[in-house]
Amino acid sequence: MISIMKAERLKWKKTFIPKLVWLAPVVTLLLSAVLMGGSFFQKGAYNWWYSMLLPGALTICCALVVEKDAKLKYHSILAMPIDLKKIWFSKILACSAWLLLITLIFFAGITTGGILFGHSLPLTKSLAGSLLIFLTMLWQIPLCLFLAAKLGTYIAILINLVGNIVGIVALADGEFWFSVPYGITARLICPTLEILPNGLPVPEGSPLLNTWVIAPGILVALAWFALISFITARWFQKREAK
Repeated sequence: MISIMKAERLKWKKTFIPKLVWLAPVVTLLLSAVLMGGSFFQKGAYNWWYSMLLPGALTICCALVVEKDAKLKYHSILAMPIDLKKIWFSKILACSAWLLLITLIFFAGITTGGILFGHSLPLTKSLAGSLLIFLTMLWQIPLCLFLAAKLGTYIAILINLVGNIVGIVALADGEFWFSVPYGITARLICPTLEILPNGLPVPEGSPLLNTWVIAPGILVALAWFALISFITARWFQKREAK
């Protein structure tokens, strides 16, 4: 599996993926610095990050991962004497490693920015928020790979961005936030970073500050990750018969 992952990452060298891992965090931080700045820099950056820019960057990454194979109608993959499930899982794991890297770059940038503008978030809270975003967005990787392979890059980006926006606006602060995975990240950010989905601070005494939702929310998101990975791997495996 590791050798397949390495081969997968070699395909990325002449794509936009290596640049995107730096560009997305930098754009987010610059937007927050210009539009928010000061003590609101970190909270503003986090809000831009998990609501739009990271989901958009992640969808583009997944779309580019399948693009080369799709152009060749997957003939190069189908000719290999390897279980297609392993190839699909290697794509998911490679994208997961990319997501972790971009998360760490964003965390380093937002920490540096916090020092320059004045800390508004404790370092431990900021680290917890970044890791939470990473864990609760993993499920989007197999979904975006599937959408890009099935519907193309632009439709995949549109569906995933709309899903994130609807999940944040309609589900994050409601009772059924856990029922649709798009609402999980925004709901868990409330007690972790004390930021509402609209970017404002969570009011004191609000039930949204209850931390009991964090562990179940992460487990639900990881369960979605495992389920979607398995279902899409089975779908990809059926390409052997085509």
